[in-house]
Amino acid sequence: MTKSDSTGATGLNADLLQVLACPRCKGELTYSALSPSLDCMGCKLHYLVKEGIPILLIEEAQPF
Repeated sequence: MTKSDSTGATGLNADLLQVLACPRCKGELTYSALSPSLDCMGCKLHYLVKEGIPILLIEEAQPF
């Protein structure tokens, strides 16, 4: 499998997006291309994605 096969429009691996969860509430994360970030609707937090790497540290998350 090539990188383009496993990486979606988000720049993140599609399989990775399916298994990632919010570190605070363990809820589902959705990708937002505006920031770019992974957003938890339960906690109302943005977890930034920097250079294709999700930063899933609660203390670095930003409220929305």
